Amino acid sequence: MPTGVSVTHPITGQPVPVWIGNYVLMGYGEGAVMGVPGHDQRDFEFATQYGLAIRSVIRPPDREPELPLTRAYVEYGVCINSGKYNGLNYEQAVDAIAADLKAMGLGDKQVLWRLRDWGISRQRYWGCPIPIIHCGGCGDMPVPDQDLPVVLPEDCVPDGTGNPLAKRPDFVNTTCPKCGKPATRETDTMDTFVDSSWYYIRFACPDSKRAMADERVAYWLPVDQYVGGIEHAILHLLYSRFWTKVMRDLELVRIDEPFANLLTQGMVLNHTFLRVDNKGKRTFFAPEELEIVRDDEGRVTGARAKADGLPVAYDGISTMSKSSRNGVDPQELIDRYGADIARFFMMFTSPPEDTLVWSDAGVEGAARFLRRLWSYGTRFESGGGPSIAPDLAKAARLEIHSVLKQANYDIGRHQFNTVASAAMKILNALDRLAGVDHDVSREGLSMLLRLLAPITPHIAHHLWRELKFGEDVLAAPWPEHDPAALVEDEIELVVQVNGKKRGDVRVPRGADKTAIEKIVLALPFVQKTIAGLSVKKIIIVPGRLVNVVV
Repeated sequence: MPTGVSVTHPITGQPVPVWIGNYVLMGYGEGAVMGVPGHDQRDFEFATQYGLAIRSVIRPPDREPELPLTRAYVEYGVCINSGKYNGLNYEQAVDAIAADLKAMGLGDKQVLWRLRDWGISRQRYWGCPIPIIHCGGCGDMPVPDQDLPVVLPEDCVPDGTGNPLAKRPDFVNTTCPKCGKPATRETDTMDTFVDSSWYYIRFACPDSKRAMADERVAYWLPVDQYVGGIEHAILHLLYSRFWTKVMRDLELVRIDEPFANLLTQGMVLNHTFLRVDNKGKRTFFAPEELEIVRDDEGRVTGARAKADGLPVAYDGISTMSKSSRNGVDPQELIDRYGADIARFFMMFTSPPEDTLVWSDAGVEGAARFLRRLWSYGTRFESGGGPSIAPDLAKAARLEIHSVLKQANYDIGRHQFNTVASAAMKILNALDRLAGVDHDVSREGLSMLLRLLAPITPHIAHHLWRELKFGEDVLAAPWPEHDPAALVEDEIELVVQVNGKKRGDVRVPRGADKTAIEKIVLALPFVQKTIAGLSVKKIIIVPGRLVNVVV
Protein backbone atom coordinates (compact mmCIF):
# COMPACT_ATOMS: atom_id res chain seq x y z
CA MET A 1 0.00 0.00 0.00
CA PRO A 2 1.21 3.58 -0.59
CA THR A 3 2.31 5.59 2.47
CA GLY A 4 1.90 9.02 0.88
CA VAL A 5 5.50 9.68 1.87
CA SER A 6 8.36 10.19 -0.57
CA VAL A 7 12.12 10.17 -0.16
CA THR A 8 14.76 11.97 -2.18
CA HIS A 9 16.96 9.97 -4.54
CA PRO A 10 20.52 10.60 -3.28
CA ILE A 11 22.02 11.13 -6.74
CA THR A 12 19.26 12.45 -9.01
CA GLY A 13 17.51 14.50 -6.32
CA GLN A 14 14.13 13.27 -7.60
CA PRO A 15 11.31 12.23 -5.20
CA VAL A 16 10.75 8.48 -4.86
CA PRO A 17 7.39 7.25 -3.46
CA VAL A 18 7.49 4.94 -0.42
CA TRP A 19 5.26 1.85 -0.51
CA ILE A 20 4.79 -0.98 1.97
CA GLY A 21 5.06 -4.44 0.38
CA ASN A 22 4.79 -7.91 1.89
CA TYR A 23 7.83 -9.31 0.11
CA VAL A 24 10.50 -6.98 1.55
CA LEU A 25 12.67 -8.81 4.09
CA MET A 26 12.67 -6.89 7.37
CA GLY A 27 15.97 -8.46 8.37
CA TYR A 28 17.78 -7.31 5.23
CA GLY A 29 19.65 -4.03 5.75
CA GLU A 30 17.32 -1.52 7.37
CA GLY A 31 14.13 -3.22 6.18
CA ALA A 32 13.75 -0.69 3.35
CA VAL A 33 15.02 -1.31 -0.15
CA MET A 34 15.17 0.61 -3.41
CA GLY A 35 12.66 -0.83 -5.85
CA VAL A 36 14.07 -1.29 -9.37
CA PRO A 37 11.08 -2.58 -11.39
CA GLY A 38 12.95 -2.57 -14.69
CA HIS A 39 15.55 -5.01 -13.35
CA ASP A 40 14.00 -7.08 -10.55
CA GLN A 41 11.15 -9.43 -11.42
CA ARG A 42 9.28 -9.07 -8.10
CA ASP A 43 9.57 -5.28 -8.31
CA PHE A 44 8.40 -5.47 -11.93
CA GLU A 45 5.26 -7.42 -10.95
CA PHE A 46 4.62 -5.04 -8.03
CA ALA A 47 4.94 -1.95 -10.24
CA THR A 48 2.75 -3.51 -12.94
CA GLN A 49 0.00 -4.36 -10.46
CA TYR A 50 -0.11 -0.86 -8.95
CA GLY A 51 0.56 1.16 -12.09
CA LEU A 52 3.96 2.51 -11.01
CA ALA A 53 6.49 3.78 -13.54
CA ILE A 54 8.94 1.19 -14.87
CA ARG A 55 12.18 2.75 -16.05
CA SER A 56 14.80 0.78 -17.92
CA VAL A 57 18.32 1.79 -16.85
CA ILE A 58 20.28 -1.29 -17.99
CA ARG A 59 20.38 -2.73 -21.48
CA PRO A 60 21.87 -6.00 -22.70
CA PRO A 61 25.54 -5.51 -23.69
CA ASP A 62 24.92 -6.44 -27.33
CA ARG A 63 21.59 -4.80 -28.19
CA GLU A 64 18.97 -2.25 -27.27
CA PRO A 65 16.31 -3.23 -24.70
CA GLU A 66 13.03 -4.66 -25.92
CA LEU A 67 10.22 -2.15 -25.54
CA PRO A 68 7.68 -2.23 -24.11
CA LEU A 69 9.13 -4.32 -21.28
CA THR A 70 7.27 -7.59 -20.71
CA ARG A 71 9.49 -8.68 -17.82
CA ALA A 72 12.46 -7.35 -15.88
CA TYR A 73 15.93 -7.55 -17.43
CA VAL A 74 17.97 -9.08 -14.59
CA GLU A 75 21.32 -9.86 -16.22
CA TYR A 76 24.49 -7.76 -16.11
CA GLY A 77 24.54 -5.19 -18.90
CA VAL A 78 25.33 -1.55 -19.75
CA CYS A 79 23.86 1.54 -18.08
CA ILE A 80 21.33 3.65 -20.02
CA ASN A 81 19.05 6.53 -18.95
CA SER A 82 21.53 7.04 -16.12
CA GLY A 83 23.14 10.40 -16.86
CA LYS A 84 26.89 10.42 -16.27
CA TYR A 85 26.89 6.64 -15.80
CA ASN A 86 25.61 5.85 -19.32
CA GLY A 87 27.75 3.26 -21.09
CA LEU A 88 29.32 1.81 -17.94
CA ASN A 89 29.22 -1.92 -17.36
CA TYR A 90 28.28 -3.57 -14.05
CA GLU A 91 31.66 -3.33 -12.32
CA GLN A 92 32.34 0.19 -13.58
CA ALA A 93 28.91 1.47 -12.54
CA VAL A 94 29.13 -0.03 -9.03
CA ASP A 95 32.54 1.56 -8.45
CA ALA A 96 31.52 4.94 -9.89
CA ILE A 97 28.25 5.22 -7.95
CA ALA A 98 29.89 4.05 -4.71
CA ALA A 99 32.66 6.64 -5.15
CA ASP A 100 30.12 9.43 -5.74
CA LEU A 101 28.04 8.43 -2.68
CA LYS A 102 31.19 8.37 -0.57
CA ALA A 103 32.23 11.82 -1.79
CA MET A 104 28.77 13.10 -0.87
CA GLY A 105 29.03 11.56 2.59
CA LEU A 106 26.00 9.35 1.91
CA GLY A 107 27.45 5.87 1.72
CA ASP A 108 30.28 3.50 0.88
CA LYS A 109 30.83 -0.09 -0.31
CA GLN A 110 30.52 -2.64 2.47
CA VAL A 111 30.80 -6.42 2.68
CA LEU A 112 27.85 -8.00 4.51
CA TRP A 113 28.37 -11.28 6.33
CA ARG A 114 25.32 -13.35 7.16
CA LEU A 115 26.99 -16.45 8.59
CA ARG A 116 25.01 -17.83 11.53
CA ASP A 117 26.20 -19.77 14.55
CA TRP A 118 26.00 -23.52 14.04
CA GLY A 119 24.12 -25.26 16.84
CA ILE A 120 25.46 -28.79 16.60
CA SER A 121 23.87 -30.48 19.62
CA ARG A 122 20.89 -32.81 19.34
CA GLN A 123 18.76 -34.55 21.99
CA ARG A 124 19.15 -37.99 20.47
CA TYR A 125 21.64 -40.78 20.95
CA TRP A 126 22.83 -41.80 17.48
CA GLY A 127 25.19 -38.86 16.84
CA CYS A 128 28.77 -38.49 18.00
CA PRO A 129 28.97 -38.10 21.81
CA ILE A 130 29.99 -34.65 23.04
CA PRO A 131 33.01 -35.45 25.27
CA ILE A 132 32.14 -33.19 28.21
CA ILE A 133 31.67 -34.13 31.88
CA HIS A 134 29.59 -31.88 34.14
CA CYS A 135 30.93 -31.51 37.67
CA GLY A 136 29.10 -29.56 40.38
CA GLY A 137 32.40 -28.18 41.70
CA CYS A 138 34.72 -27.95 38.69
CA GLY A 139 32.16 -27.06 36.05
CA ASP A 140 32.22 -28.44 32.51
CA MET A 141 35.33 -30.58 32.00
CA PRO A 142 36.60 -32.18 28.77
CA VAL A 143 36.97 -35.95 28.78
CA PRO A 144 40.72 -36.70 29.06
CA ASP A 145 42.42 -37.83 25.86
CA GLN A 146 43.25 -41.25 27.32
CA ASP A 147 39.52 -41.88 27.93
CA LEU A 148 38.50 -41.16 24.35
CA PRO A 149 36.50 -42.15 22.47
CA VAL A 150 33.30 -41.95 24.49
CA VAL A 151 31.40 -45.07 23.44
CA LEU A 152 27.61 -45.00 23.21
CA PRO A 153 25.47 -47.93 24.41
CA GLU A 154 24.09 -49.86 21.45
CA ASP A 155 20.88 -51.13 23.04
CA CYS A 156 18.98 -47.85 23.47
CA VAL A 157 15.40 -47.90 22.20
CA PRO A 158 13.80 -44.52 21.32
CA ASP A 159 10.25 -44.38 22.71
CA GLY A 160 9.38 -40.80 21.84
CA THR A 161 9.67 -39.50 25.40
CA GLY A 162 13.05 -37.82 25.19
CA ASN A 163 16.70 -38.67 24.75
CA PRO A 164 17.27 -42.35 25.66
CA LEU A 165 20.81 -41.55 26.84
CA ALA A 166 19.48 -39.39 29.70
CA LYS A 167 17.69 -42.49 31.04
CA ARG A 168 20.83 -44.63 31.15
CA PRO A 169 22.59 -44.29 34.55
CA ASP A 170 25.36 -46.60 33.29
CA PHE A 171 26.18 -43.97 30.67
CA VAL A 172 25.33 -40.76 32.51
CA ASN A 173 26.98 -41.38 35.89
CA THR A 174 30.75 -40.98 36.00
CA THR A 175 33.47 -39.15 37.98
CA CYS A 176 35.05 -35.76 37.44
CA PRO A 177 38.45 -36.13 35.75
CA LYS A 178 39.79 -33.22 37.85
CA CYS A 179 38.48 -33.73 41.42
CA GLY A 180 37.33 -37.36 41.24
CA LYS A 181 33.89 -36.61 42.70
CA PRO A 182 30.61 -37.94 41.15
CA ALA A 183 29.69 -36.18 37.90
CA THR A 184 27.49 -36.69 34.85
CA ARG A 185 28.23 -37.05 31.17
CA GLU A 186 26.77 -34.75 28.52
CA THR A 187 23.83 -36.62 26.96
CA ASP A 188 23.38 -34.40 23.91
CA THR A 189 25.07 -35.75 20.79
CA MET A 190 26.43 -33.94 17.78
CA ASP A 191 24.34 -33.28 14.70
CA THR A 192 25.12 -35.89 12.04
CA PHE A 193 26.18 -32.98 9.81
CA VAL A 194 29.36 -33.00 11.91
CA ASP A 195 30.23 -36.48 10.64
CA SER A 196 29.43 -35.67 7.02
CA SER A 197 31.51 -32.48 7.22
CA TRP A 198 34.85 -34.34 7.41
CA TYR A 199 34.23 -37.97 6.42
CA TYR A 200 36.24 -37.47 3.21
CA ILE A 201 39.29 -36.68 5.36
CA ARG A 202 38.84 -39.80 7.47
CA PHE A 203 38.38 -41.92 4.32
CA ALA A 204 42.03 -41.19 3.50
CA CYS A 205 43.21 -42.73 6.78
CA PRO A 206 40.40 -44.90 8.26
CA ASP A 207 42.75 -46.99 10.38
CA SER A 208 44.60 -44.11 12.03
CA LYS A 209 44.77 -44.73 15.78
CA ARG A 210 46.77 -41.65 16.77
CA ALA A 211 44.63 -38.77 15.49
CA MET A 212 41.66 -37.73 13.38
CA ALA A 213 43.93 -37.60 10.30
CA ASP A 214 47.48 -38.43 9.27
CA GLU A 215 49.92 -37.71 6.44
CA ARG A 216 47.92 -39.78 3.91
CA VAL A 217 45.43 -36.91 3.64
CA ALA A 218 48.05 -34.86 1.78
CA TYR A 219 48.17 -37.55 -0.93
CA TRP A 220 44.44 -38.12 -1.41
CA LEU A 221 42.91 -34.69 -0.90
CA PRO A 222 41.38 -32.42 -1.97
CA VAL A 223 38.65 -34.58 -3.51
CA ASP A 224 39.00 -34.39 -7.30
CA GLN A 225 35.29 -34.53 -8.08
CA TYR A 226 32.31 -34.07 -5.79
CA VAL A 227 28.88 -35.12 -7.08
CA GLY A 228 25.80 -34.19 -5.08
CA GLY A 229 22.23 -33.00 -5.29
CA ILE A 230 21.21 -29.36 -5.10
CA GLU A 231 20.04 -29.89 -1.51
CA HIS A 232 23.72 -30.30 -0.55
CA ALA A 233 24.81 -27.06 -2.18
CA ILE A 234 24.31 -24.91 0.93
CA LEU A 235 24.57 -26.72 4.25
CA HIS A 236 26.78 -29.71 3.52
CA LEU A 237 29.27 -27.85 1.32
CA LEU A 238 29.33 -24.84 3.63
CA TYR A 239 29.92 -27.02 6.68
CA SER A 240 32.56 -29.08 4.83
CA ARG A 241 34.54 -25.98 3.90
CA PHE A 242 34.24 -24.67 7.46
CA TRP A 243 35.32 -27.96 9.02
CA THR A 244 38.27 -28.31 6.62
CA LYS A 245 39.52 -24.86 7.56
CA VAL A 246 39.11 -25.62 11.28
CA MET A 247 41.23 -28.76 10.87
CA ARG A 248 43.73 -26.76 8.81
CA ASP A 249 44.01 -24.14 11.57
CA LEU A 250 44.53 -26.94 14.13
CA GLU A 251 47.32 -28.27 11.84
CA LEU A 252 45.53 -31.59 11.41
CA VAL A 253 45.51 -31.18 7.60
CA ARG A 254 47.33 -28.95 5.13
CA ILE A 255 44.55 -28.42 2.56
CA ASP A 256 42.49 -25.22 2.34
CA GLU A 257 39.51 -26.51 0.37
CA PRO A 258 37.90 -29.97 0.54
CA PHE A 259 36.70 -30.35 -3.08
CA ALA A 260 38.39 -29.38 -6.36
CA ASN A 261 35.32 -29.70 -8.59
CA LEU A 262 31.57 -29.87 -8.00
CA LEU A 263 28.89 -31.46 -10.17
CA THR A 264 25.43 -30.61 -8.89
CA GLN A 265 23.17 -33.35 -10.16
CA GLY A 266 19.57 -32.57 -11.03
CA MET A 267 16.61 -33.59 -8.93
CA VAL A 268 14.45 -36.53 -9.96
CA LEU A 269 10.73 -35.75 -9.96
CA ASN A 270 7.73 -38.05 -9.93
CA HIS A 271 3.95 -37.97 -9.66
CA THR A 272 2.59 -37.58 -6.12
CA PHE A 273 -0.67 -39.03 -4.78
CA LEU A 274 -2.37 -38.53 -1.43
CA ARG A 275 -5.54 -38.44 0.60
CA VAL A 276 -6.45 -35.69 3.08
CA ASP A 277 -8.84 -36.63 5.89
CA ASN A 278 -11.33 -34.30 7.59
CA LYS A 279 -8.69 -33.27 10.13
CA GLY A 280 -6.26 -32.24 7.42
CA LYS A 281 -3.95 -35.23 7.83
CA ARG A 282 -2.15 -36.06 4.58
CA THR A 283 -1.55 -39.71 3.71
CA PHE A 284 0.71 -40.37 0.72
CA PHE A 285 0.59 -43.43 -1.53
CA ALA A 286 3.42 -45.18 -3.34
CA PRO A 287 3.01 -45.75 -7.12
CA GLU A 288 2.86 -49.54 -6.73
CA GLU A 289 -0.15 -49.18 -4.42
CA LEU A 290 -2.24 -47.43 -7.07
CA GLU A 291 -4.05 -47.84 -10.34
CA ILE A 292 -3.24 -44.61 -12.19
CA VAL A 293 -6.07 -42.78 -13.99
CA ARG A 294 -5.19 -40.86 -17.17
CA ASP A 295 -7.13 -38.71 -19.61
CA ASP A 296 -7.43 -39.26 -23.37
CA GLU A 297 -4.06 -37.60 -23.94
CA GLY A 298 -2.29 -39.79 -21.40
CA ARG A 299 -1.97 -37.15 -18.70
CA VAL A 300 -2.30 -38.28 -15.07
CA THR A 301 -5.54 -37.04 -13.49
CA GLY A 302 -5.91 -39.22 -10.41
CA ALA A 303 -5.69 -42.74 -9.05
CA ARG A 304 -7.45 -45.46 -7.12
CA ALA A 305 -5.93 -47.40 -4.25
CA LYS A 306 -5.56 -51.09 -5.01
CA ALA A 307 -6.30 -51.92 -1.39
CA ASP A 308 -9.79 -50.42 -1.17
CA GLY A 309 -10.62 -49.21 -4.70
CA LEU A 310 -11.33 -45.68 -3.44
CA PRO A 311 -10.10 -42.52 -5.20
CA VAL A 312 -6.74 -40.99 -4.38
CA ALA A 313 -6.02 -37.36 -5.27
CA TYR A 314 -3.27 -36.43 -7.70
CA ASP A 315 -0.97 -33.80 -6.15
CA GLY A 316 1.15 -33.01 -9.20
CA ILE A 317 4.86 -33.57 -9.74
CA SER A 318 7.38 -33.10 -6.94
CA THR A 319 10.88 -34.15 -5.94
CA MET A 320 11.18 -37.82 -5.07
CA SER A 321 11.26 -38.22 -1.30
CA LYS A 322 10.52 -40.75 1.41
CA SER A 323 7.90 -38.49 2.99
CA SER A 324 5.95 -38.16 -0.28
CA ARG A 325 6.37 -41.88 -1.02
CA ASN A 326 6.89 -41.10 -4.70
CA GLY A 327 10.31 -42.68 -5.03
CA VAL A 328 11.07 -45.55 -7.37
CA ASP A 329 12.96 -48.58 -6.11
CA PRO A 330 15.45 -49.55 -8.84
CA GLN A 331 15.27 -53.12 -7.57
CA GLU A 332 12.11 -53.63 -9.63
CA LEU A 333 13.98 -52.64 -12.80
CA ILE A 334 16.93 -54.80 -11.76
CA ASP A 335 14.73 -57.83 -11.07
CA ARG A 336 12.98 -57.48 -14.42
CA TYR A 337 15.82 -56.45 -16.73
CA GLY A 338 19.11 -56.94 -14.88
CA ALA A 339 21.47 -54.44 -13.28
CA ASP A 340 23.27 -53.48 -16.51
CA ILE A 341 20.09 -52.53 -18.35
CA ALA A 342 18.88 -50.53 -15.34
CA ARG A 343 22.22 -48.70 -15.14
CA PHE A 344 22.36 -47.99 -18.87
CA PHE A 345 18.77 -46.71 -18.89
CA MET A 346 19.32 -44.34 -15.98
CA MET A 347 22.57 -43.07 -17.53
CA PHE A 348 20.97 -42.54 -20.94
CA THR A 349 17.83 -40.80 -19.68
CA SER A 350 19.14 -37.30 -18.97
CA PRO A 351 22.27 -35.16 -18.48
CA PRO A 352 23.30 -35.52 -14.83
CA GLU A 353 22.73 -31.86 -13.95
CA ASP A 354 19.22 -31.67 -15.43
CA THR A 355 16.01 -32.04 -13.45
CA LEU A 356 14.26 -35.20 -14.62
CA VAL A 357 10.63 -36.27 -14.48
CA TRP A 358 10.90 -40.01 -13.91
CA SER A 359 9.51 -42.36 -16.53
CA ASP A 360 10.60 -45.92 -17.19
CA ALA A 361 9.11 -45.85 -20.70
CA GLY A 362 12.60 -45.85 -22.27
CA VAL A 363 13.92 -48.88 -20.44
CA GLU A 364 12.86 -51.17 -23.30
CA GLY A 365 15.12 -49.19 -25.64
CA ALA A 366 18.07 -49.74 -23.31
CA ALA A 367 17.23 -53.45 -23.16
CA ARG A 368 17.08 -53.71 -26.97
CA PHE A 369 20.48 -52.07 -27.34
CA LEU A 370 22.23 -54.36 -24.87
CA ARG A 371 20.56 -57.42 -26.39
CA ARG A 372 21.91 -56.27 -29.79
CA LEU A 373 25.37 -55.91 -28.27
CA TRP A 374 25.17 -59.40 -26.79
CA SER A 375 23.96 -60.82 -30.09
CA TYR A 376 26.75 -59.05 -31.97
CA GLY A 377 29.31 -60.45 -29.55
CA THR A 378 27.93 -63.96 -30.07
CA ARG A 379 28.17 -63.64 -33.87
CA PHE A 380 31.57 -62.04 -33.62
CA GLU A 381 32.84 -64.89 -31.49
CA SER A 382 32.22 -67.34 -34.35
CA GLY A 383 34.79 -65.43 -36.46
CA GLY A 384 35.45 -66.09 -40.12
CA GLY A 385 33.57 -64.49 -42.98
CA PRO A 386 34.72 -62.71 -46.13
CA SER A 387 37.05 -59.73 -46.07
CA ILE A 388 35.49 -56.32 -46.61
CA ALA A 389 36.29 -53.58 -49.09
CA PRO A 390 39.05 -51.22 -47.94
CA ASP A 391 36.80 -48.21 -48.50
CA LEU A 392 34.12 -49.66 -46.22
CA ALA A 393 36.65 -50.50 -43.53
CA LYS A 394 38.20 -47.02 -43.71
CA ALA A 395 34.78 -45.32 -43.52
CA ALA A 396 33.75 -47.47 -40.55
CA ARG A 397 37.01 -46.76 -38.72
CA LEU A 398 36.58 -43.03 -39.38
CA GLU A 399 33.06 -43.13 -37.92
CA ILE A 400 34.03 -45.19 -34.87
CA HIS A 401 37.01 -43.01 -33.97
CA SER A 402 35.02 -39.80 -34.57
CA VAL A 403 32.30 -40.98 -32.20
CA LEU A 404 34.88 -42.08 -29.63
CA LYS A 405 36.60 -38.69 -29.76
CA GLN A 406 33.30 -36.93 -29.05
CA ALA A 407 32.42 -39.43 -26.31
CA ASN A 408 35.68 -38.80 -24.47
CA TYR A 409 35.11 -35.05 -24.75
CA ASP A 410 31.61 -35.48 -23.31
CA ILE A 411 32.95 -37.58 -20.43
CA GLY A 412 35.21 -34.68 -19.53
CA ARG A 413 32.09 -32.47 -19.39
CA HIS A 414 30.15 -35.11 -17.40
CA GLN A 415 27.62 -35.49 -20.25
CA PHE A 416 27.32 -39.21 -19.62
CA ASN A 417 23.98 -39.53 -21.41
CA THR A 418 25.67 -38.74 -24.74
CA VAL A 419 28.27 -41.42 -24.01
CA ALA A 420 25.44 -43.94 -23.95
CA SER A 421 24.23 -42.70 -27.35
CA ALA A 422 27.83 -42.85 -28.64
CA ALA A 423 27.89 -46.54 -27.74
CA MET A 424 24.78 -47.03 -29.87
CA LYS A 425 26.43 -45.28 -32.83
CA ILE A 426 29.56 -47.44 -32.57
CA LEU A 427 27.45 -50.61 -32.51
CA ASN A 428 25.56 -49.41 -35.60
CA ALA A 429 28.88 -48.90 -37.40
CA LEU A 430 30.03 -52.39 -36.37
CA ASP A 431 26.73 -53.90 -37.53
CA ARG A 432 27.30 -52.47 -41.00
CA LEU A 433 30.52 -54.49 -41.13
CA ALA A 434 28.32 -57.61 -40.92
CA GLY A 435 30.00 -58.92 -37.80
CA VAL A 436 33.08 -60.02 -39.72
CA ASP A 437 36.02 -60.73 -37.41
CA HIS A 438 38.77 -58.52 -38.82
CA ASP A 439 41.01 -55.74 -37.55
CA VAL A 440 38.48 -52.88 -37.79
CA SER A 441 35.66 -54.84 -36.14
CA ARG A 442 37.92 -56.13 -33.41
CA GLU A 443 39.34 -52.69 -32.69
CA GLY A 444 35.87 -51.12 -32.69
CA LEU A 445 34.36 -53.77 -30.40
CA SER A 446 37.29 -53.46 -28.02
CA MET A 447 36.72 -49.70 -27.81
CA LEU A 448 32.97 -50.16 -27.34
CA LEU A 449 33.34 -52.62 -24.46
CA ARG A 450 35.86 -50.40 -22.66
CA LEU A 451 33.62 -47.36 -23.15
CA LEU A 452 30.66 -49.27 -21.72
CA ALA A 453 32.53 -50.92 -18.84
CA PRO A 454 31.76 -48.23 -16.24
CA ILE A 455 28.07 -48.20 -17.25
CA THR A 456 27.39 -51.89 -17.89
CA PRO A 457 30.23 -53.69 -16.11
CA HIS A 458 28.78 -57.21 -16.14
CA ILE A 459 28.07 -57.49 -19.87
CA ALA A 460 31.28 -55.65 -20.79
CA HIS A 461 33.42 -57.89 -18.56
CA HIS A 462 31.85 -61.13 -19.80
CA LEU A 463 32.18 -60.27 -23.51
CA TRP A 464 35.69 -58.92 -22.99
CA ARG A 465 36.83 -62.20 -21.48
CA GLU A 466 34.88 -64.55 -23.77
CA LEU A 467 36.12 -62.77 -26.92
CA LYS A 468 39.71 -63.11 -25.68
CA PHE A 469 40.43 -59.38 -25.34
CA GLY A 470 41.81 -60.03 -21.86
CA GLU A 471 40.86 -61.20 -18.39
CA ASP A 472 39.45 -57.95 -16.99
CA VAL A 473 38.07 -55.06 -19.02
CA LEU A 474 38.49 -52.68 -16.07
CA ALA A 475 42.23 -53.39 -16.10
CA ALA A 476 42.52 -52.41 -19.78
CA PRO A 477 43.63 -48.87 -20.78
CA TRP A 478 40.87 -46.37 -21.53
CA PRO A 479 40.12 -46.17 -25.29
CA GLU A 480 41.49 -43.15 -27.14
CA HIS A 481 40.83 -42.13 -30.74
CA ASP A 482 43.52 -42.43 -33.41
CA PRO A 483 44.06 -39.02 -35.08
CA ALA A 484 45.17 -40.78 -38.26
CA ALA A 485 41.79 -42.49 -38.53
CA LEU A 486 40.05 -39.09 -38.67
CA VAL A 487 41.92 -37.97 -41.81
CA GLU A 488 39.47 -38.23 -44.72
CA ASP A 489 40.47 -38.83 -48.34
CA GLU A 490 37.77 -36.38 -49.39
CA ILE A 491 36.50 -33.10 -47.99
CA GLU A 492 33.09 -31.50 -48.39
CA LEU A 493 32.84 -27.96 -49.75
CA VAL A 494 29.87 -25.59 -49.91
CA VAL A 495 29.13 -24.47 -53.47
CA GLN A 496 27.84 -20.92 -54.02
CA VAL A 497 26.88 -18.95 -57.11
CA ASN A 498 27.17 -15.18 -56.61
CA GLY A 499 27.39 -15.75 -52.85
CA LYS A 500 24.22 -17.83 -52.58
CA LYS A 501 24.50 -21.48 -51.56
CA ARG A 502 23.42 -23.91 -54.27
CA GLY A 503 24.65 -27.21 -52.87
CA ASP A 504 27.65 -29.19 -51.63
CA VAL A 505 30.37 -31.22 -53.29
CA ARG A 506 33.01 -33.70 -52.13
CA VAL A 507 36.47 -33.34 -53.65
CA PRO A 508 39.78 -35.19 -53.11
CA ARG A 509 41.59 -33.75 -50.10
CA GLY A 510 44.70 -32.95 -52.14
CA ALA A 511 42.91 -31.49 -55.18
CA ASP A 512 44.46 -28.26 -56.48
CA LYS A 513 42.60 -25.11 -57.56
CA THR A 514 42.27 -26.17 -61.20
CA ALA A 515 40.86 -29.59 -60.30
CA ILE A 516 38.32 -28.11 -57.86
CA GLU A 517 37.15 -25.52 -60.44
CA LYS A 518 36.66 -28.27 -63.03
CA ILE A 519 34.66 -30.46 -60.60
CA VAL A 520 32.44 -27.56 -59.49
CA LEU A 521 31.70 -26.22 -62.99
CA ALA A 522 30.63 -29.72 -64.06
CA LEU A 523 28.00 -30.00 -61.30
CA PRO A 524 24.45 -30.14 -62.76
CA PHE A 525 23.03 -27.60 -60.28
CA VAL A 526 25.88 -25.16 -61.14
CA GLN A 527 25.37 -25.66 -64.88
CA LYS A 528 21.67 -24.96 -64.49
CA THR A 529 22.27 -21.80 -62.44
CA ILE A 530 24.87 -20.22 -64.74
CA ALA A 531 23.29 -21.31 -68.03
CA GLY A 532 24.02 -18.68 -70.71
CA LEU A 533 26.19 -16.58 -68.38
CA SER A 534 29.94 -16.14 -68.45
CA VAL A 535 31.99 -16.98 -65.38
CA LYS A 536 33.94 -13.94 -64.19
CA LYS A 537 35.95 -15.69 -61.49
CA ILE A 538 35.89 -18.58 -59.03
CA ILE A 539 36.73 -17.92 -55.39
CA ILE A 540 37.96 -20.86 -53.32
CA VAL A 541 38.16 -20.72 -49.53
CA PRO A 542 40.33 -23.77 -48.74
CA GLY A 543 38.50 -26.48 -46.86
CA ARG A 544 35.24 -24.50 -46.71
CA LEU A 545 33.57 -23.25 -49.91
CA VAL A 546 33.70 -22.43 -53.61
CA ASN A 547 31.95 -19.32 -54.95
CA VAL A 548 31.28 -19.04 -58.69
CA VAL A 549 30.88 -15.37 -59.71
CA VAL A 550 28.98 -14.70 -62.96
